[in-house]
Amino acid sequence: MKEQKTAKVPVWDLPDVPKGFLPPHLQLQKSRVLCTPDAPIYTESLQYSGAYAAMGVDNSMRLEEFRNNFRVEVIKLTEDDMEFDMIGIDAALANAFRRILISELPTMAIEKVLFANNTSVVQDEVLAHRLGLIPLKVDPRLFNYKSVNDEPNEKNTIVFKLHARCERGSSRIKVKSDELKWLPNGSEFILSTENPTQDSTSKPKTYTSFNCSQDSLPEFVNNSIAPKDDDILLAKLGPGQEIELEAHAVKGMGKTHAKWSPVATAWYRMLPEIVLLQEIEDEQAEQLVKKCPVRVFDIEDIGKGRKRATVARPRSCTLCRECIRENGWDELVSLRRVKDHFIFTIESTGALPPEVLFTEAVKILEDKCERVIAEHS
Repeated sequence: MKEQKTAKVPVWDLPDVPKGFLPPHLQLQKSRVLCTPDAPIYTESLQYSGAYAAMGVDNSMRLEEFRNNFRVEVIKLTEDDMEFDMIGIDAALANAFRRILISELPTMAIEKVLFANNTSVVQDEVLAHRLGLIPLKVDPRLFNYKSVNDEPNEKNTIVFKLHARCERGSSRIKVKSDELKWLPNGSEFILSTENPTQDSTSKPKTYTSFNCSQDSLPEFVNNSIAPKDDDILLAKLGPGQEIELEAHAVKGMGKTHAKWSPVATAWYRMLPEIVLLQEIEDEQAEQLVKKCPVRVFDIEDIGKGRKRATVARPRSCTLCRECIRENGWDELVSLRRVKDHFIFTIESTGALPPEVLFTEAVKILEDKCERVIAEHS
C-alpha cells in the first residue's frame, strides 16, 4: 500500500505587524494605485469601516484624524491660474470641489441681446451667443439674481452697448470685445408697443433705466465694468455694414448654461509616485532616462566613473508608462499614484481670482453639509 503524501502549504515570510496596523502589502493596496504595463490596479477606495475587521484594524473615518492629516499646499498662483495640492482627502471630495467650481459658482454673463441693426454676415443668434460667452470682469457677489418677473435695476442687471459701422469705400474692419461699452444708467433703447395691433398713437414703451447710476455706487467707483479681454473677435464688417445692439448681463450659474461657468477648466490628478525597486546604473540608467518623454528621471555620478538613475521630477509624470513597457522593466521601476494626494488646477475666466473661486467653493460645500445635517436632525 502506497503512503499518501500531504501537500505542503507555502508559508509566507511576513514581517511582524503591530496590532491595529495593516501588513505592508495591504497598506500599499489601500493607499496607492499601481500602474502596470497593462492597466492600473488597486483603483478602488475602501471606505467601509469593517473592510479589515478580520485583522483587527478599524478602517472608519474619524474627524480628528482627518483634521490632522488634511492640508492644502499652494504650488503656483497667478492672476488666472492656480495649482495646489489637497492632501488627506478622498477622490469623492476632490470631485465635489471640481463640480462646484464648474457648475455652482455664480458669475455675470450676457443673457439678453437687443438688436437695433445688424447688416453683417453674422446672424443675430450667432452674434448673441458669442456675446454671451465673453467673460466679464465684475464681482458677481455684488449683484442679485434676476427672476422673470423682476424689473432690471442696478443690483441685478448690467447693460452694454455696441455700435460699429464700416464706412463705404473703406476696407473691412474687425469688431472686438472692446467695442462693448458699459451703460451705468441702464438701457437707452426705446421699443415699440408690445401689441402690434394697438393704435399707432399709443405711447411707445421704453426699457426701465436704473434708479441710480451704477458708476456712483461705492463698489464701482474705481472699478468700471468691462469684458475681461478686449481683443475677442466678434465679427468682421464689410463696407456699408453695421451692428448696433444692446446687451443685458445677469447673474447665473454654470449648471444653467456654460457661459456662467467661472472657470475655463478645473481638474485634478493623483500625485505620481515613482519608485526604483533596484539600483539602476550605467547603461541601464541612460536607457531609462531616454525612455521618459517628460524627463522624470536623471543621472547622478556616484564616483569611480559609475552612474545611477534617480527620480528627479516625479510630478511631471503623465503615466505614459514608456519606462515599463519593455519586458523586465516593470521589475525595476514601479509607477504609483497616491490615493489621498490630489494635484488640483483651477483656470479662472477672469471674473474672480482662482484663490477666491476655491474659497467660495468651500463655502458652498459647507452650506450643503449644514443643510443635510439640519434636515436629519
